[in-house]
Amino acid sequence: MTATETQQAKTASDSASRRYATVNPFTGETEKEFDFTPTEAIDGIIGRAHGAYREWAQRPVADRAAVVRRAAELMDERRDDLAALITTEMGKRKEEATGELYLCSMILKYYADNGPGFLEPTSITPLMGKGEAVVETRPIGVLLAIEPWNYPFYQVVRVAGPNLVLGNTVILKHAEITPQCAVAIEQLFTDAGAPEGVFTNTFLRIDDVEQVIADPRIQGVTLTGSERAGSSVGSLAGKYLKKSVLELGGSDPFIVLDADDMAATVKAATSGRMQNTGQACTASKRLIVTEEHYEPFVEGLKQAFSTFSPGDPADPSTSLAPLSSERAAQDLHAQIQDAIDKGATVVAGGKRPDRPGAFVEATILTDVTPEMRAFREELFGPAAVVYKVKDDEEAVALANDSDFGLGATVMSGDVDRARAVAERLEAGMVWINQPTGSSPELPFGGVKRSGYGRELSELAMFEFANRRLVRTVPVRKAEKPISG
Repeated sequence: MTATETQQAKTASDSASRRYATVNPFTGETEKEFDFTPTEAIDGIIGRAHGAYREWAQRPVADRAAVVRRAAELMDERRDDLAALITTEMGKRKEEATGELYLCSMILKYYADNGPGFLEPTSITPLMGKGEAVVETRPIGVLLAIEPWNYPFYQVVRVAGPNLVLGNTVILKHAEITPQCAVAIEQLFTDAGAPEGVFTNTFLRIDDVEQVIADPRIQGVTLTGSERAGSSVGSLAGKYLKKSVLELGGSDPFIVLDADDMAATVKAATSGRMQNTGQACTASKRLIVTEEHYEPFVEGLKQAFSTFSPGDPADPSTSLAPLSSERAAQDLHAQIQDAIDKGATVVAGGKRPDRPGAFVEATILTDVTPEMRAFREELFGPAAVVYKVKDDEEAVALANDSDFGLGATVMSGDVDRARAVAERLEAGMVWINQPTGSSPELPFGGVKRSGYGRELSELAMFEFANRRLVRTVPVRKAEKPISG
């Protein structure tokens, strides 16, 4: 065993024995640890969140929106420090960490500015009887948000932004490897003026999650994470009759129908696959290319992937950051090796660099077949699988041959052709001539095993809302008696 392998094995063992710890994935060093939230403290946390809801929901919506906007302003002011925290805890490159915080600020400002308007009552003209009918959008109470490490601020604010403006309160259980980000988010909302209990960070044990969901004061639960976690939380939500939203994995197709500008197409595919070191649910993981364009596409992608070199994610010149943890790097490499062992072709990468850090080479696989793990499983890291197809029909069939249905991309100079293909894709989001992305005004979510419900856009305001009907009928006046 090499020195690097020994260090990697030790890091993996150490990480597995700790929970809620900042383990720098570049150095392997544990920088800070946090105690679990005591099980006996959970009732009090929920009680404070429930009490805060009673007051928060009655505040004018403009006041709630002002707190959310102030949180965005504080995020702008603290951007450099928060970006450094993201880089330290989960290894995101400095430029991408800063970009995540820009997007978070946009989301909070979007709901601060537009949320009150989304909550305006809507009128319905009754079909029977006189009077009026109005649908109001009201909060429902305390929500539990279970969030992942890959976008440690973005995943949280896309839940917190709309729901705090709506009038709900939020209890956060963040990923065990990003505890300092979780603390910083709570501090943002506290400093922005949110009363105690409106937004609460916890360091819950997984075994204590059911206790929270079961509590009658909890009215909803949302999770972004793996299929396994989603299945567990969805089952608990159903058991205790709680509303849930799940944003789970993805194995997004990137379909190349034609390419008048192959360099631009390759650049888009590279960006779609390698953003955040490939650790995104909506990353372009399956690159599906018509046979006419297959060879030049693969050659261009090989050249692009060859430029990725591992380094310190805090260094602006670094092009390939470590994965979030040694465990994540080991898991991805095992999937890649399984494909290689069963006959896949390695066009680029395929190995772990012989150096410290949770790195996996930027990898391209072809000739991947259904018996390989890489055909069905989500590859959460810098590994792309490229498939050759005869025509649009075969491209659609392969794209839909997946348990996932989060996002998809269709590339073509013929927009009508691209739209015809997009119309047939089983996905919650389809982007034409651009990799799947995110913006505050665009709904985010999937179908099939990628989950259910929507975050962002106006739709997010209604996932955990009471769409309350108020039907008013005029008072009928009694007829005057006939006098004799």
